[in-house]
Amino acid sequence: MGHVFTEIKLSNPGQPDLSAILVKALVDTGALMLCIPEHVAIQLKLETESEREVSVADGRKMNVPYVGPIRVSFGNRFCFVGALVLGDEVLLGAVPMEDMDLVISPGSREVTVDPASPNIPHARVKPQWYIQK
Repeated sequence: MGHVFTEIKLSNPGQPDLSAILVKALVDTGALMLCIPEHVAIQLKLETESEREVSVADGRKMNVPYVGPIRVSFGNRFCFVGALVLGDEVLLGAVPMEDMDLVISPGSREVTVDPASPNIPHARVKPQWYIQK
């Protein structure tokens, strides 16, 4: 399918006077987390909450800063997530995409809101009474 990029807005909900930044993000449904470069964390004045161990493509493991919360906005959708600080570009993983109910259109290689729920994000959940033991 090739690479898919989209524009998202990132802001720091703990710093409401700080302007949000518009970034071009690589969309990766095979990744879980939001990943941001260090310069984005600095611009948003995000505090390091902890460190997380990550495994990179070549099998190495490393510790990276975990920052947040970050408000991620796409169109009429938003979510609050933590982010791993690494790399040289913003990577939008599956967790924020699911939270905002976003989908990838393979033909056009574009990210859109789920056409089945255009006005409000939808989430599939199972009530406790529904879960079979």
